[in-house]
Formats: sequence, structure tokens, C-alpha cells
Amino acid sequence: MKSVKVFGPGCKRCETTEKMVRDAAAKLGIDVAIEKVTDARSIAIAGVMSTPGLAVDGKLVHAGGLPDEARLEKWLTA
Repeated sequence: MKSVKVFGPGCKRCETTEKMVRDAAAKLGIDVAIEKVTDARSIAIAGVMSTPGLAVDGKLVHAGGLPDEARLEKWLTA
């Protein structure tokens, strides 16, 4: 099971990023545990300077704007 964290204040882009992760995981047949991190201090500690941010298995892979779908699938299968 992949551990995914979505960093952001809960804005529309953050919600869309979470949906993209769920859709990509379903498409690939991968189980994911998604955690939403909305606390500003925790977001900053994770190194996210622009939201939404995305970490897969503890590694920050994206920050700022919506992630590219092909890259998202690559991150989930790595």
C-alpha cells in the first residue's frame, strides 16, 4: 500500500489533487492511504512552498498546481 499525503489548506486544487490520486490509483489497481495535511506549520516543515503539495511514501514529489497525470502514475508505481 502506498502512503500519499496531500498538502494544502483544503482549496479546490487540493481537492482535485486528492481526486486525481484516487483515480490514478484505481486505474493502476494500487491501494493508497491518503492523508490530507492542512496545518500551515506541517506544510512548511514538509518543504511545500506552494500548494497543493504531494508526497508519496514520505518523499515530496510535487508542489504548486495540479500534478501531471503521467507523472502521478509514475510516482504511484515507483
